[in-house]
Amino acid sequence: MSEASQLKQRIEADLKSALLAGDKDTVQTLRGLKASILSEEVATGKRDTGLEDKEIEVVVAREIKKRRESIEMYSQNNRDELAENEQFEIDVLENYLPPQLTEDEIHDKVEAKITELGAAGIKDMGRVIGALKTELGTSVDGASLAKVVKDRLS
Repeated sequence: MSEASQLKQRIEADLKSALLAGDKDTVQTLRGLKASILSEEVATGKRDTGLEDKEIEVVVAREIKKRRESIEMYSQNNRDELAENEQFEIDVLENYLPPQLTEDEIHDKVEAKITELGAAGIKDMGRVIGALKTELGTSVDGASLAKVVKDRLS
């Protein structure tokens, strides 16, 4: 089997395990993820070949971002039970991303990239974030990265 589908196979296997275990919440989360992956395959014309693992990681990261935004909205409206459900889904989805960088590691990477690019102020923020996102991929949350870069360049 090609390497391009290893992550998709893992998601499928985890879905089957959750079904057998009767874990309805995990089943629902993984079915939603599979639907998002299928949607991305169709949108990018890769329905026949499937997405590569890195592309699937981007879909997973996007789904996590949506849930974080939902948690923020639910929390503002005192809907803690809905926020808890979204957090559960984030916990399930994070299993399909590479290990996330710690805050210290993010700071170190930002410092190194600012020095490498010779970034001098807030006007260079987009260039620094773009370079780091390309380098770090889904191992860092975009919002966390942007905050660290902004704080450092301000």
